[in-house]
Amino acid sequence: MLRYMLVCLMVVGLGLNASAAMAGNGPRTASTDILTGVVPLTALAVAYFKDDTEGEKEWLRNTVVNQVLTSALRLGFNETSLGERPNGNDYGFPSGHVSFIMSGATFLGERYGWKWGTPAYLASAYVAAVRVDEDKHHWRDVIAAGALAYGVALLTVTPQHATYLAPVIGPDFIGLRWQRSF
Repeated sequence: MLRYMLVCLMVVGLGLNASAAMAGNGPRTASTDILTGVVPLTALAVAYFKDDTEGEKEWLRNTVVNQVLTSALRLGFNETSLGERPNGNDYGFPSGHVSFIMSGATFLGERYGWKWGTPAYLASAYVAAVRVDEDKHHWRDVIAAGALAYGVALLTVTPQHATYLAPVIGPDFIGLRWQRSF
């Protein structure tokens, strides 16, 4: 019961944030703002409801590394021509929305398979297309953000039922360690 209440609180929090987003933008922009939060939180909720403690840790690691790198790149490129958005605003490269939603989509796809990943990737593509269509970003911004988030997830997320084979070298032995998660 506590888990369901936690998910309800997350949805209410997103709803409060979405109402502020809808005030100054059109419905398509508001829908991308909502999706940008829903997909990564869905990834966390799936890990939580599957009692996948390792998945929760990987989600956190994936999200933090992705957001730190995205923020650093946005700061670094802001004073260049890449940093200017089509509408004239700053901090255009790479897209923060696409980076965040793609981190959640890639987590779902890599950790739990294509059945979870495909809808999340479609939502990511929709967000990217709307961000470009409404002059919030250039195509290069959303492609770079998607590639960054995908690469970070490949480095930080493992499939749920993964098999590992690693060399083990000790002071008086050499061997292999085989590990399978179930």
